[in-house]
Amino acid sequence: MTPSRDITRLLEIMAALRTPGTGCPWDLEQNFATIAPYTLEEAYEVADAIERGDLDDLREELGDLLLQIAFHARMAEEQGAFDFGSVVEAITEKLVRRHPHVFGDERGLSAKAVEGLWQRIKSQEKAAKPDRDIGALAGVPVALPALTRALKLQQKAGKVGFDWNDPMAVLAKIREEADEIEADLKSGKRDAAAAEVGDLLFAVANLARHLDADPEATLRAANQKFERRFASIESALAARGKTPAQSTLAEMDALWDEAKATEK
Repeated sequence: MTPSRDITRLLEIMAALRTPGTGCPWDLEQNFATIAPYTLEEAYEVADAIERGDLDDLREELGDLLLQIAFHARMAEEQGAFDFGSVVEAITEKLVRRHPHVFGDERGLSAKAVEGLWQRIKSQEKAAKPDRDIGALAGVPVALPALTRALKLQQKAGKVGFDWNDPMAVLAKIREEADEIEADLKSGKRDAAAAEVGDLLFAVANLARHLDADPEATLRAANQKFERRFASIESALAARGKTPAQSTLAEMDALWDEAKATEK
């Protein structure tokens, strides 16, 4: 099979890989549960390419993610549940339904009004499925990264009025959680302190939300900052003929401060 820009070729390749007897033994052994981790991994790699501004890599990673969709759709087709066309049909129908300001009569809406319209339509869709949990916090996947899931839970709670109106109030909650950790540590209650760290992280995610920031994105940025500054420490030590393991904490702290100062 030759490369093609036609989605049909991808589906043909996926079908060939899943054909018993002539397909790929590894692909044939897979199921929804075993493929799901790869789907998440590919989504993260897409986000990473975007974060790095690497559009060539983004093109490739989007292809890998598209393969995951084709893989799941093929397995569903084999079970007689749905196929790739059904997936496309479902999302196109949903997009048209959720954009009456583009495809219907509700024209000329502001971005804020569009957001409210979107949420209203989603609520109507949820109410039309009585067999599912329709609690205020329903519909947030457990498999999401913890910070992202915290953000989505907080957003849902906020929509029904369970929220602070001031970021300073959230900051006070962070200080309260930190004080509880300190008290547990002073009492030798390390397990209790560890549990309180979860509450602290939840509160920090909430503060990010009140600052209109994505906690996952801000933590990724902090990770990159740490990597960049630590690499500067390693470079400075290498110039002295040393490694971090051969250095003192005080020496590395001083180099850290220097790296930090050069970024300001």
